[in-house]
Amino acid sequence: MSRPTRATGRLARYGFGTAEGDGGARAADLLGPDGLRLWRPEEQEPADEPAGELLAAMSRAADPDLALRQLHRIVEAERRTTDGAADSPLLAELHADPGLRRRLIAVLGASSALGDHLVAHPDHCTALRTAPDGLAPIAEGRLEPAAGGNPVAVLRTAYRLALLRIAAADLTGGRGLEQTMAALSALADATLAAAYEVAVAELAEGTERPRLAVVAMGKCGGGELNYVSDVDVIFVAAEDADLAAATLVATRLIHICGLVAWPVDAALRPEGNRGPLVRTLASHLAYYQRWARTWEFQALLKARPAAGDLPLAQEWIDQLAPLVWRAAERPEAVEDVRAMRRRIIDHIPPKELEREIKRGPGGLRDIEFAVQLLQLVHGRGDETLRAPGTIPALRALVAGGYVGRADGEALLCGYRFLRSVEHRLQLQGLRRTHTVPTEPGALRWLAAALGFTAAPGRSAVESFRAEWVTHATEVRRLHAKLLYRPLLESVARVPADGLRLTPEAARHRLEILGFADPAGALRHLQALTGGVSRTAAIQRTLLPVLLSEFADAPEPDRGLLNYRKVSDKLGSTPWYLRLLRDGGPVARRLARVLALSRYVADLLARDPEALRLLAEENELAPRSREVLREGFLAAAARHADPVEATRAVRALRRRELVRVACADVLCRAGALAPTPTRPDGANRPAPGLADITQVGTALADVTDATLAAALRAAQASQPAPEGLRFAVIGMGRLGGYESNYLSDADVLFVYDPPAGSSESAASAAAHAIAEELRRLLGVPAPDPPLGVDADLRPEGRQGPLVRSLAAYAAYYARWSRVWEAQALLRARFVCGDAELGAEFEAMIDPVRYPAEGLTREQVVEIRRIKARVETERLPRGADPATHTKLGRGGLADVEWAVQLVQLRHAGRVPSLRGTRTLDALAAAERAGLIDPTDAAEMAAGWSLAAQVRNALMLVRGRAGDQLPRHGVELAGVVRLLGRDDPGEFLDEYLRVGRRSRAATERVLNA
Repeated sequence: MSRPTRATGRLARYGFGTAEGDGGARAADLLGPDGLRLWRPEEQEPADEPAGELLAAMSRAADPDLALRQLHRIVEAERRTTDGAADSPLLAELHADPGLRRRLIAVLGASSALGDHLVAHPDHCTALRTAPDGLAPIAEGRLEPAAGGNPVAVLRTAYRLALLRIAAADLTGGRGLEQTMAALSALADATLAAAYEVAVAELAEGTERPRLAVVAMGKCGGGELNYVSDVDVIFVAAEDADLAAATLVATRLIHICGLVAWPVDAALRPEGNRGPLVRTLASHLAYYQRWARTWEFQALLKARPAAGDLPLAQEWIDQLAPLVWRAAERPEAVEDVRAMRRRIIDHIPPKELEREIKRGPGGLRDIEFAVQLLQLVHGRGDETLRAPGTIPALRALVAGGYVGRADGEALLCGYRFLRSVEHRLQLQGLRRTHTVPTEPGALRWLAAALGFTAAPGRSAVESFRAEWVTHATEVRRLHAKLLYRPLLESVARVPADGLRLTPEAARHRLEILGFADPAGALRHLQALTGGVSRTAAIQRTLLPVLLSEFADAPEPDRGLLNYRKVSDKLGSTPWYLRLLRDGGPVARRLARVLALSRYVADLLARDPEALRLLAEENELAPRSREVLREGFLAAAARHADPVEATRAVRALRRRELVRVACADVLCRAGALAPTPTRPDGANRPAPGLADITQVGTALADVTDATLAAALRAAQASQPAPEGLRFAVIGMGRLGGYESNYLSDADVLFVYDPPAGSSESAASAAAHAIAEELRRLLGVPAPDPPLGVDADLRPEGRQGPLVRSLAAYAAYYARWSRVWEAQALLRARFVCGDAELGAEFEAMIDPVRYPAEGLTREQVVEIRRIKARVETERLPRGADPATHTKLGRGGLADVEWAVQLVQLRHAGRVPSLRGTRTLDALAAAERAGLIDPTDAAEMAAGWSLAAQVRNALMLVRGRAGDQLPRHGVELAGVVRLLGRDDPGEFLDEYLRVGRRSRAATERVLNA
């Protein structure tokens, strides 16, 4: 047949010919005079106005060519039944009923399977007619079986009609996703119930009707069934007497449903396909009490009465519910759920992995597993989470504060998108599929079926792919975030009663956990969790876990009080509770540091936002010396006012102290211990009590950076002669990189006047700079103070605060005594003029490293001074056996012995020339100056004393050198050091101290 070539071009504008690839030639045949008579090829236009409306409706279908072919086949089938009548009743109805036209064409363009059904049953098209009241046909999953005929055939027809109505409502916007899933689930229930009655009716005459319940599981149980899916069920009989007949009914029901609609899968029953198809209620209960695994309880989350004896089904659910909500308390429960998800992914063929919208990464299973694990863990104490459906459960998790609003909305959007894709894929051929096609034509159809259209520079398929990738990526991220949230294991370990923070339950739990003042603790809990706000809801989620962490500390009450203080300051801040809930181990880390360390608690009370450091592993690693110095100097440079500049620097110092102290407290905390990574990706241990030298170095670096920035501000505010050089020399623990949390900065101030300037003017300027430095760092502020102590200068407090390099040289050459040379062993340049600092170090080297060593009289003098210090400086009433600084085998013992060796031998042994105690001790051992056994004993004694001293400061929040022999402070120190028994630890400390003391005496008396 000849036709103008432009006709096909006009039809292409309606979308015809895209799928066929013939430019609309096939469509012209089907629409022309020999077909549906809707198109006039000569005029290249619709036959009339109704024909134009029908063509426009087909152009809006997911596949206009498919819709046209299906409609043509239906009309041809209709003509065969009416002896070839020219006029089609169906076309006439489509012209007269816009609702029918819209619904039928949408179905024909989206589902070849339903089109085939309508070709076989043209009269079923009338099921989509608009009702007389103008409403669309009811699409709620009701069955309307015809009277008479074979029951199974009648049920199949009724099922297809109901499915047709649901699909039409879904495709034309008459139903949202949730309504569609609910309608499909209701249709499954009705089909199961009808098949049940058919099966019961077929029982042999005289057989008593069994009490048999059909419990819906899986997507059907959750009210979220899709178009083509196995329907998961479990069969429950009331008594043993019902089993025989009930098994016959169940078997026949499975067969009927397979003929009518979909396979019925009873594999979720106890023992799976190897177990009996039907069990009694008692048998089910016995199995779940003894043998059921975690995934079986997870499956029960979606259990719902569906057909048969509904009261029996509900009784079965009610009796198993306590077991379901205790399942998460199993030690392996959380990991079981995670492992099951990993196994599902492992079983996907590699070529389908990235196209699987159900089981693949970023797919529906990611959302479902995350939601179900949260339900299992948190639903024990919150009954609002016990919803069988994914969407209602996710909404409840968001409302209860278990999932963030943004995360919950992203998961909901992802779930809706992925389920919509699944629905369209399955509806096309009424086949069970979850894989996005790769064939271009199929992708174009899918994109159109989902409502995507072409946009400038992007096709509909590209728009679909972009949205799919976006949702899948977000779902994958949130799945990992929620499913692997460390807080889950902690919550799962809390007994169910501990999750219900009613006043009575909370008081009882507080007493069990060892709170000294349960009434006071209860008041804190009520203040934190009272009301119906989202903040209170999240606190109710967190506190059961935090209480358990507080209870592990010697003073649980203090941990809770500190937590309330931080929460009062940050509770209204959007990120605070979200960080505790979602931020990995942050909540438990915070609980540990607040319960064990008054020092950290005080710092966080001043700077609560610093707790963000607990969220990132690398944030709990000390910053390098260079990074600290650059950051502190940059902060000071932003302010012209020296006070403001120093205030900014002190705030940075406070943050760095929090960083180091938190890492210190957490380093022995097992899974909570930070594991920062190097730039090359390799793990490295975090600084902590286990490596006391790293803590001392980190704290000294912070002090160095603070002094450098404060010096810059002081110099900027004090006029000085041009060319005046000024440097700060570190002494004592600062110089030895052995600072503790409350150490002052022991320093010397040195200057060098410019050539030709007045010595008095230079001295006055240098003195003004030093005084301003001390003043700026001593200004009252909420930050921890940094005392600047220059008492180790020549002549002590009676001498000038600042000296020139030449004056120092003259003093040390003429007046220096052996104890001053000993003090200089720790002297090092800290900040200021680096060349001047190097010159100062070179000038004092002959003093502290005498070439000829010490005379006998000088050795005796050092021993005499040490004995005097030990006698006079040990506080009255102090226990010399457990005093970390001046006690037997403690810090002073080892340091005096090592420094004596340095004074005697560093002139001829260069490796001894260092400011760090342990480095000098190791060098002395290598040089053969100290016996290896003695060196090991001394290193152990010094390290343990330094660890205990730092731990005491962390626990107390104030300076202290005395390790108590009993009480909560001893228990706190022991816990910080990762030990269990205070008595055993005290014995170890005394034993190490005795051995260290004996070794130092041998070195001192050598």
